[in-house]
Amino acid sequence: APDISYYNRRFHLYYSVSTFGSNRSVVGLVTNATLDSQSADFKWIDHGLVVETTGAEDYNAIDPNLILDAQGAPWLSFGSFWSGIKMCRLDLETGKPSPEDNTIYPLAQRFENSGSVEAPFIIARRGLYYLFVSFDFCCRGCDSTYNVRVGRSEHITGPYFDRDGVAMLRGGGTQVTFPTERFKGPGHNAVWHENGTDYIVYHAYDKDNGCAPALRIAPLKWDNEGWPSL
Repeated sequence: APDISYYNRRFHLYYSVSTFGSNRSVVGLVTNATLDSQSADFKWIDHGLVVETTGAEDYNAIDPNLILDAQGAPWLSFGSFWSGIKMCRLDLETGKPSPEDNTIYPLAQRFENSGSVEAPFIIARRGLYYLFVSFDFCCRGCDSTYNVRVGRSEHITGPYFDRDGVAMLRGGGTQVTFPTERFKGPGHNAVWHENGTDYIVYHAYDKDNGCAPALRIAPLKWDNEGWPSL
């Protein structure tokens, strides 16, 4: 679950290392001045550990996603199952947790289906922050029940609420992706803005192709109340 962003003159690639079903996990960081592999400046620099869970914590340090807030400060959301989605503030220069704020902020949690919420992705739009997460179960081929949910907040650290006003810390989340006859378990998304259009990127399992995993990209529409859908 890598996440790459360009800020402070470098590409920052956050990645997670874990064992399946365990919260003995880490998020690490590598940076590069360019993505042009032919450039003399092309070199991935390993900055090591960013966030760690040893197994003693009630959350899981995987699925990182970086966002810059309205003031240009970097924040990292992460998490999978256990007590849900968390966030920490980063230092702009190092890309590591900020020495000025060591708080682990809770963003979303579920209390059913084994607490299955993971893969956060946050965007800013028209003065609000939108938190996308995935509910239920991936990685089961065409039996996967994965789906993307969303909530929003005036503050990057939350609280986030869904369209019905249910807090995401209380299991809320408005559904964005739905399974079709062909594509099952559509989840673990990102959002990309280009030329005035938002696109949602996610993976699913293709029933017409032996339930093979497939990358899906679709325009993301916004209604008059500021809620997204495919």
